[in-house]
Amino acid sequence: MTFHHFHAILARMFRLLFLVIPAIVLLAGCGGSHGQYGYRYIPGKTATLHGGKAVAPAGAPHAVKAAIAAGNQIAGLPYGYGSGHTRELSSAYDCSGSASWVLCQAGLLDEPTTSSAFRRYGVRGKGRWISVYARSGHVFLTVAGLRFDTGWGGGDGPRWTTRGRPMNGAVVRHPHGL
Repeated sequence: MTFHHFHAILARMFRLLFLVIPAIVLLAGCGGSHGQYGYRYIPGKTATLHGGKAVAPAGAPHAVKAAIAAGNQIAGLPYGYGSGHTRELSSAYDCSGSASWVLCQAGLLDEPTTSSAFRRYGVRGKGRWISVYARSGHVFLTVAGLRFDTGWGGGDGPRWTTRGRPMNGAVVRHPHGL
């Protein structure tokens, strides 16, 4: 191999790297959300909050009303790391236990699961009625526009809130059809 041939191959490799590296960097950000969840009231579509309990819109699908009822059952309970991962009502809940309880009671999840496993739940993207925001170490839901979460203000345990929240790389998923 001559010096000129080697130099030409090396130049092609560097050009390829300058094309591939930006593409990798761009695609690396596609898996998660970097924005912020924000509450926006839409009459007939958005749940309302009264005394810490959510009220479903009258025209919401049955599964959405069931999810809200399940969230209301545990809203205000204390936070407990690793708690709430059963089919029975618990005395405390962590983030994935809370999300699992709501979705299981609504018939949208077969078994309680972890925050990391929620990254593969359902269908990719934001749902019309229910969205799951999951990253390794934390998960929260939005149901008919209200956030159901165990963190980012409003108390330690599961709570409904209209407060915004950074998504910090969360993957957004939703139940099929919702």
